[in-house]
Amino acid sequence: CEIMAVIFFKSTVNIRCYLTFRNFFSYGTKTLYQNTEAVQSKFFPPLQKAMLLPNSFQGKVAFITGGGTGLGKGMTTLLSSLGAQCVIASRKMDVLKATAEQISSQTGNKVHAIQCDVRDPEVVKNTVSELIKIAGHPDIVINNAAGNFISPTERLSPNAWRTITDIVLNGTAFVTLEIGKQLIKAQKGRAAFLAITTIYAETGSGFVVPSASAKAGVEAMYKSLAAEWGKYGMRFNMIQPGPIKTKGAFSRLDPTGEFEKGMIDRIPCGRLGTVEELANLAAFLCSDYASWINGAAIRFDGGEEALISGEFNNLRKVTREQWDVMEGLIRKTKGS
Repeated sequence: CEIMAVIFFKSTVNIRCYLTFRNFFSYGTKTLYQNTEAVQSKFFPPLQKAMLLPNSFQGKVAFITGGGTGLGKGMTTLLSSLGAQCVIASRKMDVLKATAEQISSQTGNKVHAIQCDVRDPEVVKNTVSELIKIAGHPDIVINNAAGNFISPTERLSPNAWRTITDIVLNGTAFVTLEIGKQLIKAQKGRAAFLAITTIYAETGSGFVVPSASAKAGVEAMYKSLAAEWGKYGMRFNMIQPGPIKTKGAFSRLDPTGEFEKGMIDRIPCGRLGTVEELANLAAFLCSDYASWINGAAIRFDGGEEALISGEFNNLRKVTREQWDVMEGLIRKTKGS
C-alpha cells in the first residue's frame, strides 16, 4: 500500500490547494466503532488532518499497489493532497478508475490507474514500463497489495497457501525488484520503498499462517535490501499495522463482527487505528524528513503487541480491592 506535483502559480489556486489539503480527510472512511467501555481512548483521539506541509511531495512520483481501496486509497489520497502525482495499481480496473477520479477531483493532482496482477512477473514488468512512461521513475514505492483470511491451518489447501503467498511475498518481490533494477539502470537514486506488513510478521500467528509466513518474508527482504541497495540511494522500511478497520480486511478477518470488541479490549489505547493515521506515518517514512530511517519496521498498533506479549499484563483486570487482598497475602509469606 502505496509523484509529480502540480505547481500552483496563482495565489487563488494556492488557497484552494491548502483548503483541499486541510479537509481531504473528511472524504475518508466513516467513524470507526469505538468501545464505550474503553474510557482511555479519550486520551488518544485520532487526528483527522495531514501532518506534513502542503507540497511536501512536489515533483515526486509515487507508485502504490492495492491503491484502489482501504489503506492504499488512504495513502494515495494523502500523497496526492501533498502535491504528488500518484500511480495506483491493482487487479480491478473499475475500482482503480473510480478511486483515481475521486482523488484527482479532491486534490487537483492527476492520479493514474494501471491494472496489474502483482502475482505475474511479466505483468509487473509491463506495469513498471507503463509507470515510467506516464509519470517517470518513482520516488516512492508502496507495496500495499495483500490478501488474507482466517482459517485453521489444517483446512488450508495448497491453492489457499499460494493465493496468499503469491500476492504478499512474490508480488512484493516482483514489484520491488523490477522497480529497483530500473532505478539502478537509470542511476536515479533517492527512492523510498515502504511495505505494509503486520505486527505478527515477527512473532507468527495461528489461523493466518500463510499471511504470517509471507509478511515475515517481506520484512526479511526489505531489511536485506536496506543493507544492499543503500549504495544506490534506496531506503526500505516497513509499517506493522495492528487492527485498522477497512471493509476489505475485516470482511475476511472478522466476517461476523464478533471479534471487534475483543480487539479493542487488548489495545491499551482503547480503540482501533484509522486509515488517516497510517497514511500520515507512511507519508513521513517516504519523505526526506525520514532520510536516515532505513531497514526499520515501525509497529503501529496502539500498544497491542506490548500488551499481549507481557506475561503478567492480564493483571490489569485485577481490582483495587483484589490487590489489597493479594498484597496482604504476599506480606504474610515468609521464607522462599
